[in-house]
Amino acid sequence: MIKNYIKIAWRNLVRNKGFAITNILGLTIGMICTIFIFLWVKDEVAFDKFHKNHDNIYQVMATRDFKPTIFTDPNMVLPLAKTLEGGNPQIVRTAVTSHQESHLVEYNNIKLKKDLYVASEQFFNIFTFKVLKGNPSEALKDPKSIIITESAAKAFFGNDEPMNKMVRIDNQQSYKIAAVFADPPGNSTFKFDFIQPFDYNSDYVKNRMKEWGGSSHNVFVQTTPNANMAAVDKYIDKIKHDHSKGDKISTYYTFPMNKWHLYSEWKDGKNVGGMIEYVRMFTVIAIIILLIACVNFMNLSTARSEKRAKEVGIRKTLGSDKKQLITQFFFESIILALIAFVLAVAFVYLLMPLFNTLVSKNLHLAIFEPFFLIGSLIIILFTGVVAGSYPALYLSSFNPVKVLKGTFAAGKSAVLPRRILVVGQFVMSILLISATIIVYQQIQHIKDRSIGYNPNNLVMVPSSSDIDKNYAAIKQDLLNTGLIGAVTRTSSPITQIWWKSGSPDYAGKAANGDIIFSGLNADVDFTKTMGIKILQGRDFNKTPGDTAVMLINKAAVEAMTLKNPVGMEMNYGRKFTVAGVIDNIVMASPYDPVEPLMIYYDPNSSSMIDIRLKNGVNPQAGIKALEPIFKKYNPQNLFEYQFVDQEFGKKFVTEELISRITNIFAGLAIFICCIGLAGLASFTIEKRFREIGVRKVMGASVRQLLMLISTEFLKLVVVAFVIAVPLTWYLMSNWLQKYTYHISISIWLFAAVGVLILLLTMIVVSLNTMKAALANPVKSLRSE
Repeated sequence: MIKNYIKIAWRNLVRNKGFAITNILGLTIGMICTIFIFLWVKDEVAFDKFHKNHDNIYQVMATRDFKPTIFTDPNMVLPLAKTLEGGNPQIVRTAVTSHQESHLVEYNNIKLKKDLYVASEQFFNIFTFKVLKGNPSEALKDPKSIIITESAAKAFFGNDEPMNKMVRIDNQQSYKIAAVFADPPGNSTFKFDFIQPFDYNSDYVKNRMKEWGGSSHNVFVQTTPNANMAAVDKYIDKIKHDHSKGDKISTYYTFPMNKWHLYSEWKDGKNVGGMIEYVRMFTVIAIIILLIACVNFMNLSTARSEKRAKEVGIRKTLGSDKKQLITQFFFESIILALIAFVLAVAFVYLLMPLFNTLVSKNLHLAIFEPFFLIGSLIIILFTGVVAGSYPALYLSSFNPVKVLKGTFAAGKSAVLPRRILVVGQFVMSILLISATIIVYQQIQHIKDRSIGYNPNNLVMVPSSSDIDKNYAAIKQDLLNTGLIGAVTRTSSPITQIWWKSGSPDYAGKAANGDIIFSGLNADVDFTKTMGIKILQGRDFNKTPGDTAVMLINKAAVEAMTLKNPVGMEMNYGRKFTVAGVIDNIVMASPYDPVEPLMIYYDPNSSSMIDIRLKNGVNPQAGIKALEPIFKKYNPQNLFEYQFVDQEFGKKFVTEELISRITNIFAGLAIFICCIGLAGLASFTIEKRFREIGVRKVMGASVRQLLMLISTEFLKLVVVAFVIAVPLTWYLMSNWLQKYTYHISISIWLFAAVGVLILLLTMIVVSLNTMKAALANPVKSLRSE
């Protein structure tokens, strides 16, 4: 029986090649989009799941209540991890790491900058990485050892054995390679080339192990399965406060690994999501695109209903019941879905390199994985059943007597559902296009926001001990090139905030109110180099008194409600005087308000040398002038540089990626709609071919005939527009609310989208109508 269903279904598809090709094209494009989106979603959802203890790993976090601002902080004190061990039976292990940093690694004459973590002994017992050689857990007990990734070993040693080789870090100390492990997967929170153990015998670590203030490390705990995390959080909070009696603003708790990537955004101490929003959005888009393709099949199948009416009538007369007919039509749609899926998989393989470049991932299609096999079956059956459901139920319900007498007419019972489906298609398409434009406008709105300094022609060069020692000479040599306008140095990049704390004490400070401040150390010519406007007072001027002054920004003045800040005394460990007030500068997220900032004068050490090229200087010419100067005074290190405008641009990477992907899929959704519209128009025209001939004989012009056919479809677009506009407005307004700085949705945007959809509809329908309108009416009326 099944064999007959398949044979008949195949014959019908071969006999109606135009119908089959149109549907296969739409379904193939829909499935290509669906497969790509689900591969991206799978990679995002699977972040960190390769760790064996994934469900029982947590990071210790803190909510710091600086009234009225609440700050979520992942930074912890170094001794916390060891102190937590053994005190609670639900805590199996703890580990502490530094933050990821880039260091100069040297082997023989090879010098490379590589990413490195410093980690405690239990790191590899908590986190699961594929070990290739050695014992990493034992290696972390030896402060003279270091652990290397496979790719880093290849870069330094080629095909030679890396074990027991000695590498030098930052021109200071050498370490023996004691273990090699596979590179962390692309969907890993930890991305590094080396893991270095803490040296608990060093004076620096000994001192830090006694300090319960000044948080700057990551602390992780592994718990027993199904642990009572409320009790664990209470225990951690108590331990921290027992050792930090003065910490009245912080609450400590654990954050599960399964939320690190997808739920990474916090606001006022509450988790507000993160990448999970885009995962949900793209999942919905994938389903929408596939549904649009399915709607095409439904429309075209019902449009062909009269052609298949006699077939249904004869089958029923010969004894076929409704169930058999429904099964037959479902087989046709599933065969189409299967053919489309095979073609989609082939195109996915061909387009995978381009898609990986687009999304900056290394995705692959593993057709023998259970996930893919089950997913394939679901997609094929979902598409086949959804696409074939209405045609199967509708066609199988024909009355055989009316059909065989020739009195059958589809009427409103077929036309109305088709119209509803077409309206649904255009509603989804208008929504996708409008949402894409709104996302783009929001990104541009944030990019156009004033960031308070001039990032153009501003270069940052990482500092070192040699650069710090020779800073004065380096600065003078740079200025002597004639290409440099100003030079300063800072404790962090101007594009990042590395230091946050409570506000200094000052006259008028509320007794129970604290303000969270960002902090920065800088040298003379800070505002000149950065292009920052001084609103009041002055910049640092290299006088001995500058060590006791600070600059604050406009946000700090407003938060502290100061009327005359210049000259005010601030107490932050020691006494400072406010020398100047600068304009707000965007160092953190461009989507958030600027936080209060205090800047101290520090002429002794830095993280970055900041260099302003003169206007008109070619950036590459400027870099060529910088390199020999830094190599002269800093010969042991690589010369590195970053353009500030490019570094600031990285803050928009995720949003721009989402925008690009949405653009592509929205365009494909419209294309699928146009394919279906073209097919539907073709069948409509074929059905009204004689009517068109009669109208031509009666004197109708080509223009009148085009309007006659087009009006039916244009009405549907207008109805779709009326439904889509309020729906899009509601959804996108909610999305925009998560941004402090956001656009207002313009009604003109919807007007432009509406005109675009109307034009596309006119073009598609007109191209199909033109042939019938220009045809000789004799051909259509010959049989009358």
